Amino acid sequence: MAHKHIQIFDTTLRDGEQVPGCQLNTDEKIEIALALEKLGVDIMEVGFPISSPGDFESVSKIAGIITESTVCALSRAVEKDIDAAAEAVKNARMPRIHTGIGTSDSHVFSKLRTTREHVLERGVAAVKYAKRFVEDVEFYAEDAGRTDNEYLAKVLEAVIEAGATVVNIPDTTGYCLPWQYGAKINYLKEHVKGIDKVHISTHCHNDLGLATANSIAGVEHGATQVECTINGIGERAGNASLEEVVMILRQHQDLNFDTRIQSRQLKSMSELVSTRMRMPVQPNKAIVGSNAFSHSSGIHQDGVIKSRETYEIIDPLDVGVDESSIVLTARSGRAALKFRAAKLGFDVEREQMEPYYEAFLKIADEKKVVQDQDLLTLFSS
Repeated sequence: MAHKHIQIFDTTLRDGEQVPGCQLNTDEKIEIALALEKLGVDIMEVGFPISSPGDFESVSKIAGIITESTVCALSRAVEKDIDAAAEAVKNARMPRIHTGIGTSDSHVFSKLRTTREHVLERGVAAVKYAKRFVEDVEFYAEDAGRTDNEYLAKVLEAVIEAGATVVNIPDTTGYCLPWQYGAKINYLKEHVKGIDKVHISTHCHNDLGLATANSIAGVEHGATQVECTINGIGERAGNASLEEVVMILRQHQDLNFDTRIQSRQLKSMSELVSTRMRMPVQPNKAIVGSNAFSHSSGIHQDGVIKSRETYEIIDPLDVGVDESSIVLTARSGRAALKFRAAKLGFDVEREQMEPYYEAFLKIADEKKVVQDQDLLTLFSS
């Protein structure tokens, strides 16, 4: 049975670039956009054109270059926003306008200070207006995670009737638990007329560390598009991590979903975004962190040396990492020391290892991490 295709909507250049200190110039945005196209993202959201002349220029230039991915621009449910977005993506081979409005009580009554009826009217009007310029219009119901399901369904049904091709269900504040988010998607599938004719999209934030889990729950319950970013970068605690979503779907073949992402480019893509956005990747970050395939515990090292699958569920090569790393510390065992010694050309029999191991432990206690130069000195003495 063929795997169901899940579209990857990357918003590194829009939501990710909103992080303080991570702003990019036009050339840097173009470089990342081209890399995302090569990576295989289905849609890239590359900016919010109304926000500044620089962002408008970046979106416009990217739209004229990218040919294999849909190029999307964000707008509020405001005609001047939509005008700017339409103008910016007009030269794209596959253009999309992403417009929407807040639907939770917090947004309706506190931020917008209006009524539910008026919000619905504005959403419909925005979609109809955007359809004048492009066929592909995505509607976001901001803070859908905290929106009453019955009202949310009413809004989505109206914007689908108005011409939306994608409906985005953001967990804007990262509040939902996976079962709650999955149940929300399932409710919408069952109660929104016409929803079977459009893509349902997830857009999950990571305020409680659940963005990736919520995205997967959404897919399991009927979402066909996942909005995410490289390294999980984004507002506050970030967004769902593209590399995590992709590899979860790929490793869990039983889910019967997959993407067209070229996973062997994930590590280099992560490094490019980290460098250009000046945002270091935490060492223990899943998939692309520097420690993701590193082992320092003697028990783990022995298992990995005998069979990589003992402690690694992903082949490092599948995400663009050359090999697993055996890091020598005071927690390392004899098997790891013998393994690293052999890598350096010292074939020491097991019965001869003990004095070297005792000397190694003294070095490890002093230096914390034992480097190859330390081993060369140790085994050459």
